Amino acid sequence: MVDMNLEQARHNMIEQQIRPWEVMDDQVLDLMRRTPREDFVPPQYRNLAFTDMMVPLGHGQAMMPPRLEARMLQALAVQPDESVLEIGTGSGYVTALLAQLARHVYSVEIVPELKQAAEQRLAARGLTNVTLDEGDAAAGWPRRGSYDAIAVTGSLPMLVPELAQELNVGGRLFVVVGEAPAMTALLITRLGKDEWAQEDLFETVLPPLQNAAQPQRFMF
Repeated sequence: MVDMNLEQARHNMIEQQIRPWEVMDDQVLDLMRRTPREDFVPPQYRNLAFTDMMVPLGHGQAMMPPRLEARMLQALAVQPDESVLEIGTGSGYVTALLAQLARHVYSVEIVPELKQAAEQRLAARGLTNVTLDEGDAAAGWPRRGSYDAIAVTGSLPMLVPELAQELNVGGRLFVVVGEAPAMTALLITRLGKDEWAQEDLFETVLPPLQNAAQPQRFMF
């Protein structure tokens, strides 16, 4: 039986949060409409699944707001033959979205308990083109090779060059860089062996990845 309250909340998420945030890609909108976000939040926060907030996951982690997830997917424009690296599995929701777009998703989570919970959620959805790794990918994850797209689900105080180096030519990196209250979402595209282009997409605030590299602090 369909829960009409959930369906209304899902509709409102799309129409009142995501579309007004300049997400016009029908594929992204349809994907978020049919992927049950409520199944990826901790049970005690199920009624917050569609709210414009970062839902707590425990262990000091939280889900990105839906509008930020949607903007990231739209910017990366993942294709069916592409491999994707996701840094920060979290709840597994973004992993599930990426898996429905890509050939394969490699997702890395630093918190063992979150990785295990995400594995169960993804298995319940029948998503088999996902490899979950446990570890610290704040400075990249070369063990799986290079990637056509990299999605970083936490912010970085400073841009890590190794991430852009792990892109295939034509590959895209989405990352939020900076420190609160001044953070910028970037799309970095690898144009050639030694050439990249950077586009500033929008300003936002996102909690940093654990163990993210810090800029040098000058002491006086």
